[in-house]
Amino acid sequence: MSSLSIPNIKRRITYPTSDGKPMAETDLHRRLMTALIAALQAFYAAEPQVYVSGNLLLFYEEGNRRRHISPDVFVVWGVPNHERENYLLWEEGHSPRFVIELTSSSTRREDTNKKFELYRDVLKVREYFLFDPMGDYLTPSMQGWRLVKGQYRAIRAAEGRLPSQTTGLHLERDGNELRLWNPETAAWLPTPTERADQAEERAARAEAELRRLRERYGLPDEAT
Repeated sequence: MSSLSIPNIKRRITYPTSDGKPMAETDLHRRLMTALIAALQAFYAAEPQVYVSGNLLLFYEEGNRRRHISPDVFVVWGVPNHERENYLLWEEGHSPRFVIELTSSSTRREDTNKKFELYRDVLKVREYFLFDPMGDYLTPSMQGWRLVKGQYRAIRAAEGRLPSQTTGLHLERDGNELRLWNPETAAWLPTPTERADQAEERAARAEAELRRLRERYGLPDEAT
């Protein structure tokens, strides 16, 4: 009697979208995180192969639902820019090159040990930045490392800013805020609130110019 060959069907594993932990340590940490993500998303909006996210579960070992990390802010090059429920490294094929963690005394051990080693040895994150907005423990409160031959080398500050080679931007502390400086425009990347204010100012200037032209040439107002 011949034996039947049963195909080996690989069971599809579903990976969670939340680890059950709070989004951030404090309101300040959450506000900084969302502002940085929004600023970088706007900066790379025209780049279809640059993905910006944060507070998203990144799984790095296929088949293991426990092997995950959730960077506060990260940027990946070489993957489509669209929304995701989670980030599966083996499917995407690219690790983040740029990561920011907004740290505090309660996350100190994880940020300076576990995540530091994981970003360096497993995910091969090219640049890892830590910012301690409350000044809980980190001195100086803004630090960064760049991957060189498999090891993290401290990034030296220049004029009070930490330069990022991957993004071309500089990280700068402003009070308890972390801002991203664009050396090409000699200005910070605007926050969502600042972008909204700038849009209102542009609209107001355009309306004022239109009124001036109507008055100059005796054109009727559109409402009349």
